[in-house]
Amino acid sequence: MLRIYTGQNGHLTAIDGLPEAEALGALWLDLLNPTVEEVKLVKAHLAIDIPTRDEMAEIELSDRLYHEDGAEFMTITAVANIEGEDPVKAPVTFVIKGQTLVTVRHAEPKPFLIYAAKAQRTSGPPCTSGELVMLGLIEAIIDRAADTLERIGDEIDALSREIFRNTSPSASKKTRNLQSLVERIGRKGELLTKIQESLVSVARLVAYHSASDSTSWAVASSGRKLQKEIRQRIKLVQRDATFLSDHATFLSNKINFLLDATLGLINLEQNQIIKIFSVAAVVFLPPTLVASIYGMNFDAMPELKWLLGYPFALGLMVLSAVVPYLFFKRRGWL
Repeated sequence: MLRIYTGQNGHLTAIDGLPEAEALGALWLDLLNPTVEEVKLVKAHLAIDIPTRDEMAEIELSDRLYHEDGAEFMTITAVANIEGEDPVKAPVTFVIKGQTLVTVRHAEPKPFLIYAAKAQRTSGPPCTSGELVMLGLIEAIIDRAADTLERIGDEIDALSREIFRNTSPSASKKTRNLQSLVERIGRKGELLTKIQESLVSVARLVAYHSASDSTSWAVASSGRKLQKEIRQRIKLVQRDATFLSDHATFLSNKINFLLDATLGLINLEQNQIIKIFSVAAVVFLPPTLVASIYGMNFDAMPELKWLLGYPFALGLMVLSAVVPYLFFKRRGWL
């Protein structure tokens, strides 16, 4: 799918085809799961090579941030389906050539839809160049990540209360609850890792773009006021990405602590069950010994012919079981 936007009165306007875009001056060409024909159209329009999906997935810095054919190619890792059960990482490539921005992606992160809708409103942010569109998209990605981190932080606090204030009377039920918590903690940790990777890639992109020649070209072609605004926005984006990445690291450490604590509580519950079986075995061992003695087939056993021999044996077995129990109780082992 190829979405084309031009700038009119400082805001984005969606149009249908490249001929009209050439006449009006396209600011943003958005390639979502592009076909071969759409890639050829954009390539012919800007005289650049569009990276393939495999090339976008490369993690080397030289494959993600580079200049080619007079254009600046920058790839970040975005997270799509954040609120779903299966969030996925998706590489997104930004290509800036002149005043035009090309985005290449194979997923639909929500910030793209949010920014496109906002930028087309008259009250939306100004969009007079492809660079400003890219900064707006990155800011939307960061805002989305910030909201997600805030939500995850609240959920982590709820998990913490659930772990350390579990009052389930049944040991087996409590263990099952803790096992369920481990799964939930694992999902939060996985999402945090993906968000942190995305924020790190954004910070690298902004640092590269701020030091590139394309920024100097854009600044030279704009006024001093716009120059100052662009520089300021770049600094704010870089600062926010770094801050949120640090916050994601803090939440990851908290997740690891809760995971260790939960596993420790599960081990304590299991040890408690094993201790009960061990105590039961020790308590019933002396009665078993008494019963085995009187079960021997010997003639010279006076208690066998004694009228009170049977009650005596039963009482001895009960006493031999009660004494270890009271001893364990007094020592605080039960």
